[in-house]
Amino acid sequence: MNYYNISILGSPLEPFSYHSLENISIGTKVTVHVKTRVLDGVIISTCKKPAFKTNEILEVSSFYFSVKQMELAHFIASYYICSLGDAFALMVPSASTKVAVPKLGKSQIETHTSKIILSSKQKEALAFLQAHKVALLFGDTGSGKTEIYMKYFEEMIQDNKTSIFLMPEISLTPQMSKRLKEHFGDDFVMWHSKLTPLAKKKALAKIYAGEVKIVAGARSALFLPIQNLGLIVVDEEHDESYKSSSRPRYNARDLAIYMGKLYNLHVVLGSATPSLNSYVKFPHFRLKGGHFTAKKSFMYEKSAESLSPFIIENLKDTLEKKEQSIVFLPTRANFKYLLCQDCGHTIKCAFCSVGMSVHQHSRALKCHYCNFTQAIPQVCPECKSPNLTSSRLGTAEAVNNLKEILPQARVEQFDRDVITTANKLKKALKRFNDNEVDILVGTQMLSKGHDYHGVTLAVVLGMDNMLNMSDYRAREKALSSLIQVAGRSGRAKDAKVIVQTFNEDFFANYINKYEDFLEEEKFFRQDLYPPYKKLCRILFAHKNGAKAQQEMRIMQERLLTCKDVEIVGAKKCAIEKVANKYRFEILLRADKSTDIIKAIKVSKVDLAEIDMDPIDFG
Repeated sequence: MNYYNISILGSPLEPFSYHSLENISIGTKVTVHVKTRVLDGVIISTCKKPAFKTNEILEVSSFYFSVKQMELAHFIASYYICSLGDAFALMVPSASTKVAVPKLGKSQIETHTSKIILSSKQKEALAFLQAHKVALLFGDTGSGKTEIYMKYFEEMIQDNKTSIFLMPEISLTPQMSKRLKEHFGDDFVMWHSKLTPLAKKKALAKIYAGEVKIVAGARSALFLPIQNLGLIVVDEEHDESYKSSSRPRYNARDLAIYMGKLYNLHVVLGSATPSLNSYVKFPHFRLKGGHFTAKKSFMYEKSAESLSPFIIENLKDTLEKKEQSIVFLPTRANFKYLLCQDCGHTIKCAFCSVGMSVHQHSRALKCHYCNFTQAIPQVCPECKSPNLTSSRLGTAEAVNNLKEILPQARVEQFDRDVITTANKLKKALKRFNDNEVDILVGTQMLSKGHDYHGVTLAVVLGMDNMLNMSDYRAREKALSSLIQVAGRSGRAKDAKVIVQTFNEDFFANYINKYEDFLEEEKFFRQDLYPPYKKLCRILFAHKNGAKAQQEMRIMQERLLTCKDVEIVGAKKCAIEKVANKYRFEILLRADKSTDIIKAIKVSKVDLAEIDMDPIDFG
């Protein structure tokens, strides 16, 4: 009889022991009983016969996790402090029935290499990226970063190597997919959460067969069983969507860098507004300017977040010239909160200590934390007053206002509330580029890699809300968002960018000098924040608030004995209650992540959930 330790996929529990008559390889995916349930697991190691009775392995599959995948899973489990089962659940296993990697014919390669012509500056950038194992391509919007990536992919194909092209989910545009498909044909596949099950199945079949040379996708593409991997490109590397908001709370950009070492391959980070972390840690190539010759002028309006007469006048002028505008807001839905003007009561979620957002499309209030939804009340639940108003402008409200003020304008909403599928995204972009829409109103989605041909006016609202967030990266995030949105305008003709802010000095100083901002930001972060310090957020959530607080206090006491780690704070979370659970947190700071990991291992309580390198402090 053979005995094995098996991690259950997606389970936070430690490995269990099972037996089998079969001699099974380490890394094989198997099916086992856990109490009354039949679950998938992965064989971690062999073991001696335990003193207790073991269950038999039910089924041995033809799928397995490679040695490198096993190493990656162990790293994720140790660095992000989660179970191996959670780490393996991220990955797509390899197939035992392997198909040999096809050798590319010369003519195929020649068709690839003949299409992209780089400028001398772009060639210089490519040579720089190839000379470093990890490098940052710091290129302005429209400077030709994508052409450099594609040329690099071509050279990888010539070396019979495969490339991963990571992009934030909302940057996986139909335009980018079409461009890669036209250039690389069957050597290219897309991989992201919006793919249909059939499309995923087809893509996986090609990956298993070794017929794919470029996989473009969101962060999950990093965990595909890709053969002959030679290059990972992380585009828009500053984007927060690379960080997982659920366990294990990994950052795909950081894992790509680790995989570069593990697989001995090249990693390219690209952005027009790189994070300070990447700017400080890695060599960078500065690619300035772009192939757009149109001029861009910035105008600043000292005003609270609203569609002011000045903005309406400029939208009207643009409309009369038969040109297009985009309006950016940081919040989706209609408003952040519904407030009673008589008693001051805010309509809050029944399960979270947070205001409900108004969604006019569905005529409902929705909680953006637990997704609880209810009908919009006609009167205040506290004092029965009908005088309910809402604070902060959102996309749906802005669309309705613009339709009333400019009835001749064709206005469309462009955020996750209405763009729910890849097909809807494709159609919305086509309508806008075919001039069937005059004004596009949206959130972050508006700024991500979409190619708008005719935009001559960009209106940016809510910058001060972003700038005043309780986050050490608030300045970086606000400036980056403004630059990204402004970059969508002025591609074919001269354009204006209206920024609504009381902080004109800050934005005007750095709007065309992002590297100057990064150099200054270094001094603010020194000795306090990443990249000079490591942070870790520990969360405690329980239906019984006293229990959550008690667990936090126990862990806090234990952490006080760890000399290389500083407790920045231990308190209620800013949003105390989410999904009917009360939440508390500890924020740790240290010089090295190894100090934090050691401290957590000796002090961890059962309720603690670890968020290493946190980006969310709400």
